[in-house]
Amino acid sequence: MNGWILAAALVLAGGVGATLWGVASGPLRRRVIAQNLTTALACPALLLLAQGYDRPSYVDVALVLALLGPVGTLVFARLLADELTGDPPRAWGATWAVAGLGTVVVAILCAVAAPGRATAKLLVTGVLLIGGNVVASRALAGGFGGVRRG
Repeated sequence: MNGWILAAALVLAGGVGATLWGVASGPLRRRVIAQNLTTALACPALLLLAQGYDRPSYVDVALVLALLGPVGTLVFARLLADELTGDPPRAWGATWAVAGLGTVVVAILCAVAAPGRATAKLLVTGVLLIGGNVVASRALAGGFGGVRRG
């Protein structure tokens, strides 16, 4: 076991375990936020595992997860808009903490990787991960001002 795999195990054990528990129990507002944070934590773990096992294909899985995870959250936000209107979820602290984790992981991996296609793929994954989860969290918290639901 090397340091990359240990870091991935810590991210998975600490973050994803807690968010999976949040998805499985609790009120609706906690479950949708936990679903969003699960994808935001699994993606950096996959990036760390890709480096630890020297498997570039894991970066592709992380890229797909970074793209589809927030889209799934936006679908939930749209379908559950009526239920979430009365008690909207607010988890900006957790959202920014996970975005910070993603930023740190992507920055470290970009520093380690040789300049080229792998670094570009890491940067695209990071942008999708961070931007998508911030947008999805905002949509869950009640949407964007001036945007009409419907």
